[in-house]
Amino acid sequence: MLVFRQLFDPPSSTYSYLLGHRAKGEAILIDPVFEQSARDAALLRELGLTLVATLDTHVHADHVTGAWLLKKRLGAKIAVSAASGAEGADLRLADGERVRFGGRHVTALATPGHTDGCMSFVLDDESMAFTGDALLIRGCGRTDFQQGSAHRLFLSIKTRLFTLPDDCLLWPGHDYRGLTATSVAEEKAYNPRLGGDISETDFAGYMSHLGLPHPKLIAVAVPANLVCGRPADEPSATDGPDWAPLTFTFAGFWEIEPGWVEEHGAGLQIVDVRNAEEFDGPLGHIAGARLISLGDLERRAHELAKDRPVVTVCRSGARSAQAAAILRKAGFARVANLAGGMLRWRSQNLPAQGAHD
Repeated sequence: MLVFRQLFDPPSSTYSYLLGHRAKGEAILIDPVFEQSARDAALLRELGLTLVATLDTHVHADHVTGAWLLKKRLGAKIAVSAASGAEGADLRLADGERVRFGGRHVTALATPGHTDGCMSFVLDDESMAFTGDALLIRGCGRTDFQQGSAHRLFLSIKTRLFTLPDDCLLWPGHDYRGLTATSVAEEKAYNPRLGGDISETDFAGYMSHLGLPHPKLIAVAVPANLVCGRPADEPSATDGPDWAPLTFTFAGFWEIEPGWVEEHGAGLQIVDVRNAEEFDGPLGHIAGARLISLGDLERRAHELAKDRPVVTVCRSGARSAQAAAILRKAGFARVANLAGGMLRWRSQNLPAQGAHD
C-alpha cells in the first residue's frame, strides 16, 4: 500500500512530499526543507518508515533543502539532477532514471526551463507527478534568473508534463493561495500561461512581463543548495535540544521518556498540570512535582525559572503537551512533555507519591 503525505513549510510556501511503501517500510521525500527536518524525521518514525532517499526537483532559490541534514540524521541518500550542478549528491539523476522505495519507484523526468536542472518525478503508475517549480497550479516557475528559459520551459510542459495521462494528479513545489493539487487535464485546459491554444510566443510574452522581485533568500539558498544543503559551519543545535535525550513528535513538540526523568529529576522542574484530585489520586505524582493545573499555567508561569529545564506531566501526556506549548510561548526554551504521562510512568513501575496500587 502506498503511503502519501503532502507537507508544508509556511515561511517559503514550499510543499514537500513523502511517498512510502507500507509493507516494506521504505520511503522517499521530495523537496525537503532544512528547518522542517525534525518534523519530517518524526513523521517517518511514527509511520514506521525508513527514508532511503531525498529528491530535490531543482536548486531552490527560496529555501535551503533538508537533504544533507536528513542524510546526517537518517542515512538517506541524496538525489538531484545531474544537470543541476549541485555537489555532494549520492545519486546524480539523468532523464528517465528510477528511484525505488520498497516495491515502488518514481521516474525522473527532465523538465528544464525554470532552471537547467529541473526534474519532475512521476510515480510508476503515472497516477501522480511531482512538478517542483516547473508547473504550478494555474501557473509555472519563473524564467528570469538562474538559467531560466521560457522556450525550454514551454517545451518541458507541453511535450513532457502535458503528455502524461489526463487524470494524472500534479503536485507542485509551491502554492501561495492554499491550493494543493491539480491534474494534467485541468492545466491543459485552464492554465492561463500554458493552457488551450496558447503559443510559445504568447507564453514568452507573458513570462517577460511578470515583474516579480527576486526571492528574499536567494543569496543564501542557492549557494547552500549547490552543496545539497550542507552548512558551511555545522550548527551545534542541529539535532535538537542538548539538555536531554528528547524525541520530536510530528504533532510539533518535544517528548522525554519517564526513565530519564526519574534518574535526573533533581535537576528538573516537573510541572503536573492535572487537578488536585488527580494529583493525589490513584496514579499518584512524581516526587518533587509542582502542581499547577493547566487552566492556571499561563497565569502562574512566572513562578517557574527559565534557566532550568521544565518537564510537563498529566495523566496521559495530552494536557501536558498543551502545557509545554504554553510554556514555549511564554519564553521557556527548555521544555519537554513526559511521554505517556503518569500512565506510562506507573506502567514502568517508577516510584510515585500518593499512589494507590
